[in-house]
Amino acid sequence: MKITFAESAKADIIAFLVDEDGDLPEAAAALNETTGGLLSEAMDGSRFSGKKDQQAFIVLPKGSDARRAVLIGAGKKDKRDARVLEGLGANLYKSHSGSGFKSLAVHAGSAEDAARIALGAKLASYRFDTYFTKLKDDQKPSLESVTLVVSDVPAAEAAFVPLNAGAEGTKLARDLVNMPPNDLYPASFAEKCRELGQYGVQVEVLGEAELAKLGMNSMLGVGQGSVKESQLGVMKWMGGAEGEDPVILIGKGVCFDTGGISLKPGPGMEDMKWDMGGAGAVAGAMLALAGRKAKANIVGVMGLVENMPDGKAQRPGDVVTSMSGQTIEVLNTDAEGRLVLADALALACEEESDLVISMATLTGAARVAVGPDLAPFYADDATAAALEAGGRRAHDPLWRLPFWEPYETMIEPGIADLDNAPKGGFAGSITAALFLRRFVNEDTRYAHFDIYGWQPEARPGRPKGGVGMGARAILAALPDLMGLEPAE
Repeated sequence: MKITFAESAKADIIAFLVDEDGDLPEAAAALNETTGGLLSEAMDGSRFSGKKDQQAFIVLPKGSDARRAVLIGAGKKDKRDARVLEGLGANLYKSHSGSGFKSLAVHAGSAEDAARIALGAKLASYRFDTYFTKLKDDQKPSLESVTLVVSDVPAAEAAFVPLNAGAEGTKLARDLVNMPPNDLYPASFAEKCRELGQYGVQVEVLGEAELAKLGMNSMLGVGQGSVKESQLGVMKWMGGAEGEDPVILIGKGVCFDTGGISLKPGPGMEDMKWDMGGAGAVAGAMLALAGRKAKANIVGVMGLVENMPDGKAQRPGDVVTSMSGQTIEVLNTDAEGRLVLADALALACEEESDLVISMATLTGAARVAVGPDLAPFYADDATAAALEAGGRRAHDPLWRLPFWEPYETMIEPGIADLDNAPKGGFAGSITAALFLRRFVNEDTRYAHFDIYGWQPEARPGRPKGGVGMGARAILAALPDLMGLEPAE
């Protein structure tokens, strides 16, 4: 779908934002007059009062510049923040995408408002229909373009650039999560990352032989039961000052998770294709950084594996030596994500960095605690404040959980340095975060996101399916995180 900004526009559908209990905006009032009060009649007939997301449809007379007019309730003006505006854009697109009309023009108000409405429409336009072969025309969107009508076009276009880059990154993350596991496996995921080279991202991929030389036995142990070779993807966006220490993003990329020898139950196992959601979010973030030409040095590291049962598969009770030299007793092969991340974190910490952030669909305990909408994360106070402020700005909600040190003993078994699956069932997300922190240098700031890779229900701008949870919050927080400025 094409999004443009213009001072005026002709379109099949023309939409106007109306304040709750407010008057028609100037352009709508002019149209109301030329049509003999059709808009006023529609408002009265449908009891339209401008409440948020209310809509009134008006069929315009033959010979009009547009075929249909739409009034959309913008709610109370003092409560209309960026999230509300994105929702309005998303709902407008969703309501009219299958209308049969091809073009929509929205009278948007300010340049910033226009950019936010455009972002909502773009996020809502996402579809993953690659594998449908018999879609009828009425099952496909007809809307091809959305034009935001605004007085200051250059300002609106400038405001949309970083938002659009974030939307493109979100689309990539969604595509990766939605892909079936026979098409998305470590090597094909790595190829998707290589495609980012056209945007200026430097990409390197390490295979199993190289990983073995590095001593990444923890990660290799997870993938040894699969016929698909494990891969480690390294992506670099070096838009900051030369020699400036990068922020490093680490993503869990378990392309399919059977649980290994600790086999998961059959019902619902098909969902385990999205156990690479952390790596998907990192790939999306790297594309977004490139799209906005970010003045920052960012490195993305993704451990790409499959966790499969096989005669060669890792067994419960095995002890592996990680790249850091720490030994891990593998009590449950279905707690595999932390094994992948352990080596990725150790590799990342060989590079000078002030901040390392890991992202992973790591524990069911996180979902039980906060549900599917919130991304729980762990960080020190200053880093947490910056991330929370970024989440508010990007409307990508986060919830902080503690690195609760009294639980450290829970991850220490009897015959190795660490235990990948503490018994008892308590504090599953916290103990996983503590486990990962053991592989980060003590003088390096560390944040960990225990995300969800799947949107179980459609929301405005968030179709059901793959989602890059937490990535937009991190991108919004980067200026504060890298400049050590106080968070808003």
